[in-house]
Amino acid sequence: MHHPDLEFVHRGDIVTCRQVPPTRTLLQLLRDDLGLTATKEGCNEGDCGACTVVLGEKRGDQLHYSAVNSCIRMAQSIHGMVLWTAQDIAASDGTPHPVQQALLANHASQCGFCTPGFAMSLFGLYQTQVCQGQTVTREGAQEALSGNLCRCTGYRPILDAAQQMQTVPTVAVDETHLLSKLELIANTNQGLKADFSYKTPTTLADLLALRAAHPQAQIVAGCTDVGLWVNKLHKDFAQVLDVTRVEELRQITTTASHLCLGAAVTLTEAFAALVARRSALHSFAMRFAGAPVRNSGTLGGNVANGSPIGDSMPLLIALGAQVVLASVRGTRTLALESLYTGYRQNVMASDEVLTQILVPHPEPEEFLRVYKVSKRFEDDISAVCLAVQLQVRDGVVAVASIGAGGVAATPARARLTEAALVGQAWTSATVERAMATLRSEFQPISDMRASSQYRSQVLGNLLQRLWLESQGEPDISLASLSLEDLSV
Repeated sequence: MHHPDLEFVHRGDIVTCRQVPPTRTLLQLLRDDLGLTATKEGCNEGDCGACTVVLGEKRGDQLHYSAVNSCIRMAQSIHGMVLWTAQDIAASDGTPHPVQQALLANHASQCGFCTPGFAMSLFGLYQTQVCQGQTVTREGAQEALSGNLCRCTGYRPILDAAQQMQTVPTVAVDETHLLSKLELIANTNQGLKADFSYKTPTTLADLLALRAAHPQAQIVAGCTDVGLWVNKLHKDFAQVLDVTRVEELRQITTTASHLCLGAAVTLTEAFAALVARRSALHSFAMRFAGAPVRNSGTLGGNVANGSPIGDSMPLLIALGAQVVLASVRGTRTLALESLYTGYRQNVMASDEVLTQILVPHPEPEEFLRVYKVSKRFEDDISAVCLAVQLQVRDGVVAVASIGAGGVAATPARARLTEAALVGQAWTSATVERAMATLRSEFQPISDMRASSQYRSQVLGNLLQRLWLESQGEPDISLASLSLEDLSV
């Protein structure tokens, strides 16, 4: 099968790579094929951030910058983009970039292995904030570095560097030159040829036609999970169908009743849209993996993947979200929790793709909380995730919608607990009964993250926490802690 040419802009010039297999990662391309070894391989699963690079994608007449993990990003996915690695941000005469100057001035590196990844996350922050005239806050720096792990230096000097990099004269990227180079790259990867191994349709009609013709092809978006299958399970796919260029799947729109999120919208963009309508979700959104994963991963990918520990699904279930499935035969809409039939199994036919997630707009009396329990505060997988949406009218629970993750083979809706709440007075006694129901509603497994007994106990505890917060008790989460507080 023919592998399409891969073309991208690096150091101001177009780079052409031929015969790049569909499952070759960007990190492998950089280190093994191009000799760009400043980008490091750490965990090789998108957790440590040592492999972070920055991509520039043309949007309108500007570049959109994203720091991403190159270890789980398929190389073919950067066709038609601009790439920066840790070797590329200094000036041509060797003058350090403000990011590098700040890291050096604040002694923000010891072993240095993680430093290239930190530098690239900061370069992404520099491009999106400093170059736009925005101030880098401590909180903003912490969020930008949430996907980068440091074991020796500690986070304080790195966060100091993040804020100091804005105090020197700004060094701007020549976007005009880069955009002109991108215009010269032909869109050879549309993949409409039958013998292409990596297919990247740009319209929904083409995507559905390709899915019908190639039901065996592996669908990918941000590859934040498929990348693990490649790296850790050594899976290989003869044919890949990349949905991230489909314009209809990249849109965020609204109707009178719903926020409509395209399946290829990144987690960063999807959470921004959700937080804009429900500010209480900000802390939870920032705890979903790390920034580089959110910049690559898509909401549709997280939902379609159906992992029982995928954090977006409990939230979406609690919000009453629906999913839209499409094929050449037509479309259908169903409740998100009805999508799943078993562990990583769903009702989608072989020719169907998930195209949209529809989220109802908030009601005025809505009380919403989402709790994530994990061993590490940031960039970690949940042991338990619980999302609860309540509407209490005249002291009585009128609406209760509860989504849970990490407690069953699929993301689940706690229907029995909802029934125990609806129509009851919102009192501590009602909550006590609902806690017992919630603890008995699921039979979670014991694994490396938590025991079955722990998960059941925590489920009830989180409902009690919700009650306390509804009565005006302060939020007792760790959201106010910084990376400095959490480092050892």
